[in-house]
Amino acid sequence: MADDRIRIEIEGTVATMTVARPEKLNAFDIDMLKALASACDTVEANRDVRVVILTGQGKAFSAGGDIRAWGGMEPAAFGHDWVRFGHRVFERLATLRMPVIAALNGHALGGGLELAAAADIRIAEKQVKIGLPETSLGMVPGWSGTQRLVSRFGAQVVRRMVLGGEMFTAEEAKAEGLVDAVVETGTVMTAARAYAARVASRGPAALEISKLMIATANGEDKGAAIEALGSILVAKTGDLKEGVAAFSEKREARFKGEW
Repeated sequence: MADDRIRIEIEGTVATMTVARPEKLNAFDIDMLKALASACDTVEANRDVRVVILTGQGKAFSAGGDIRAWGGMEPAAFGHDWVRFGHRVFERLATLRMPVIAALNGHALGGGLELAAAADIRIAEKQVKIGLPETSLGMVPGWSGTQRLVSRFGAQVVRRMVLGGEMFTAEEAKAEGLVDAVVETGTVMTAARAYAARVASRGPAALEISKLMIATANGEDKGAAIEALGSILVAKTGDLKEGVAAFSEKREARFKGEW
């Protein structure tokens, strides 16, 4: 049964994914992580979708992981079933073929900030606060807070959040490069849709390949990105078509080196 706490709406070329657990500040449990992975599969399979908007319902973008979901886990289960699984799900989001815009309607804390960091663009309302408070609970960021965030935003700002417990306002986060734009309260979805329309007007193949190239330059999932780029290129050649035809017809392939 689908978990309706991760909702998908598709309008033309734009898919909106909403984390909908407002009574818990959109904190994640295991079933929500599974639903997020499924939502990623759904939007990626829809070839009409060129851009994704990710947002939260209610007052928060996401408070991260629900402590009741992981607080009682044994260490091995906590490391594997919670941390590693959540990391894989967020990686799935980060490597969607289309650009993702995080519309921060409220605070993005801990795993909520790690969720936002998996997006390509972040737009925040002015009242939003951003931070990684995990060490105050005696734990460490586990859904790429010390990895993707350092890669994308730099080590020092992550040190300040993780080691010093600093919390940033939206404007401070913009100054540090954690968000790309700050808008008035209640207007983030309007701003995100406008940006999504701007993105969707560009060539979808160019967007997908550019996203892979940028990720490769930033050292993110370099091996998979290079192989994806190579596979896309080869799939466009006459040689691949000839090779498949020869296999089907049980004959020797006659390659011509056509690009």
